[in-house]
Amino acid sequence: MASTNDLKNGMVLNLDNGLWSVVEFQHVKPGKGPAFVRTKLKHVLSGKVVDKTFNAGVKVETANVDRREMQYSYKDGESFVFMDNDTFEQLYIDAKTVGDAANYLLEGNNATVATHDGDPLYVELPTSVELVVQYTEPGVQGDRSTGGTKPATLETGAEIGVPLFITTGEKIKVDTRDGNYLGRVNS
Repeated sequence: MASTNDLKNGMVLNLDNGLWSVVEFQHVKPGKGPAFVRTKLKHVLSGKVVDKTFNAGVKVETANVDRREMQYSYKDGESFVFMDNDTFEQLYIDAKTVGDAANYLLEGNNATVATHDGDPLYVELPTSVELVVQYTEPGVQGDRSTGGTKPATLETGAEIGVPLFITTGEKIKVDTRDGNYLGRVNS
């Protein structure tokens, strides 16, 4: 339990309708009436964002969310298997929990896995990853100028838009938040 006066960004609250992460908060002390805390909360599982106001000093239940660096090992049916880098324990996480992160996961890469009471909540990747272009149409002479994109299939099977000058076999940097091409990787 914590008081609303102790709220911090990133803190996870266990409210009556699930786990909510504090995105932002503001203590307000009006000239008339009691002080209150205005918050913006994000649902940990669904990503839904809501505004909620608490009276100052009210007790709220905090959730113990364990965030650990884990290594992605392999896919086993509908589950993704992650290994804890410290204890070498394996954790099976279903595809729904992994979500869009599956498009950028390579065996051996690290990711942050958040759990609550042993249940996986979400998988968070670094903001960018380096992947090899498995296939893309060849560029045509004159396509070297700026502008224009073409589809490319990455080694993970994900498809993104890349500039026309990118060829099959090149290593590129991809933003894991939105799947945008960030640039070539010089190897």
